[in-house]
Amino acid sequence: MGNCQVTFLPHNRAITVPEGESLIRAAMQAGVHINASCGGEGVCAKCRVQIEKGTVTGGLSDRFSAEEAQRGCRLACQARIGGDVTVRVPVESAIDRIVFDKQFTPRRTARIRQMNFESLKERGLFIPPVEKTYLELPLPDAQNNMPDVTRLIEYLKLQGNEHKLEMTIPVIRRLPSILRENQFKATVTLVRPVRDDGKTLITNIQAGDTTAENYAIALDIGTTTIYAQLIDLSSGESLAEAGDFNGQISYGEDVISRIIYAEKPGGLETLQKTVVATINKVLGIIIKQAGVSRQNISTITMAGNTTMTQLLLAIDPRYLRRSPYVPASTLYPPFQAHTIGIDLDEHVIALLYPAIASYVGGDIVAGIMGTGLYRDDELTLFLDIGTNAEIVIGNKDWLACTACSAGPAFEGGGIEFGMRASTGAIEDFSIDPVTYEPMLVTIGDVRPKGICGSGLINMVALMFETGVINNRGKFNRDHGTKRIRANRGIWEFVLAWKDETQIGRDITLSEIDIDNLIRAKGAVYSGCMTLLEEVGLSMDAIERIILAGGFGSYIDLEKAMTIGLLPEIDPDRVIFIGNGSLMGARMSSLTNRIRKDVVEVTKRMTNFELSETPSYMDHYVAAMFIPHTEIEKFPGVKRRIKAWKDLQAIPGR
Repeated sequence: MGNCQVTFLPHNRAITVPEGESLIRAAMQAGVHINASCGGEGVCAKCRVQIEKGTVTGGLSDRFSAEEAQRGCRLACQARIGGDVTVRVPVESAIDRIVFDKQFTPRRTARIRQMNFESLKERGLFIPPVEKTYLELPLPDAQNNMPDVTRLIEYLKLQGNEHKLEMTIPVIRRLPSILRENQFKATVTLVRPVRDDGKTLITNIQAGDTTAENYAIALDIGTTTIYAQLIDLSSGESLAEAGDFNGQISYGEDVISRIIYAEKPGGLETLQKTVVATINKVLGIIIKQAGVSRQNISTITMAGNTTMTQLLLAIDPRYLRRSPYVPASTLYPPFQAHTIGIDLDEHVIALLYPAIASYVGGDIVAGIMGTGLYRDDELTLFLDIGTNAEIVIGNKDWLACTACSAGPAFEGGGIEFGMRASTGAIEDFSIDPVTYEPMLVTIGDVRPKGICGSGLINMVALMFETGVINNRGKFNRDHGTKRIRANRGIWEFVLAWKDETQIGRDITLSEIDIDNLIRAKGAVYSGCMTLLEEVGLSMDAIERIILAGGFGSYIDLEKAMTIGLLPEIDPDRVIFIGNGSLMGARMSSLTNRIRKDVVEVTKRMTNFELSETPSYMDHYVAAMFIPHTEIEKFPGVKRRIKAWKDLQAIPGR
């Protein structure tokens, strides 16, 4: 399957999409509005278009007459692109056409950057922290009867191992029988030291040559989700990946709630066992998918925020939320994973990413290390947006960081019909600036049942640009559309009528929902501005933005800037890396250079506690508008708002 060009008339707007994509998604990406409120299931039949040239499959409806079907009428949500195609979208008037041509632009999503693990080999850095070495030891006899441990260590020294060698007790227990099982031919697992003067630890011994089977696990321990990859340490290839919701959600959506629960009798033990149970479930999935033996897994590298790390290790987190916000530790030594309940063999060594402070944890450090930001010249703003937002500014010369509580709005929390990004969630949105009819696209192209974070951002941005809401997030009640209504004294916009949804109720966006989003975006933006101010810089100095986190690849950058979530910057200078925590964990599994560098990086990263920074509240209050009280900070938004007002003033509209 290749790519196809889709041209939309009368807009004369073309976009290239993969063959098999739905017409309605192509239209959304091109910035072409087509009325559609059923999410893509073909129920509302409002998205009819006419195929003027080219091939599509599907899209016929029993609501079309035979003549309409013959003429090429199709439902855009049901029609799949089969080649280059020209599509005419019904436009009711010349004014409407002007509106569409001026107001809607193609979506600008962040450039996705995948880490090139092959480059590690090219640079000579493919040196996993755990390696396997095959040994053929001389057999003992009357003249050569040194202890088995000494025999093995002396042989390793002769092979060029320049570090001091140390063996764990479990290995010593198994050593005599394993060596004699295969005529003193065996494979040992070695954990390389971080420092040049450190010790190499011998953690496992297996009969015969098993060097070709050496695996690692990279693990992201998130507040909401837990993800893991199983990695082949011979090739660097990821063999399997899986994730699941962190079971701790039952005890609180955010870290503060969990810290409070951990302070209750038995709470810490419960939370520790719960997160380990989720980890074991995910590990079971990827080990089964990859078809590898647990005996050949050598290490697990983990990254999580400071609270998640302390809960994993059953360390009391209560002082993380109390001034002066002191963690128990920022550095943790390697340890045997099974000692905290992780279902791996006793030889598997766990490596934990270090933290910076109470609210800037190992997950952010992992992202910094994985992206290589700490080695780059470009002055970069690194943002990981979720329930908590962590922010890093800097380059190879210096690094500064902070964190703020954004709340759950970006993950659907605090929104009446909010939900996480799963099937049925409205993930993209457009609105007819004349009739105010919506265009909804859902995950899975099914009837809508809620709103996820990316959909919420796009809704609020477009409603603001087209004058449906004002800069305080209040609805314009004079538009004369039945979609804007009061419900029990709360004003709301009806996105989908009940007979178009999965839940049998109208799905709406209320002023309360919008206010929660404004608070969340205000926290993120003000965190960025405060950190910039503290290091004596303005946004003009930033050369690029790196986005990490769950929804970064889905949000329209222009829309995120419209609501004031992101500072206004050329979208081409924004990069999305996905799960930065998992990326960093994988990188650390593949190169010991990361383990050496990370200690130095954490030492030179300066943390700012926003709660102790007086200017933060000033920035926050100023950000409680769309996009901001100072519209001059968002010149692109200002231009689009002016263009809309000019259109409103066209005579006869």
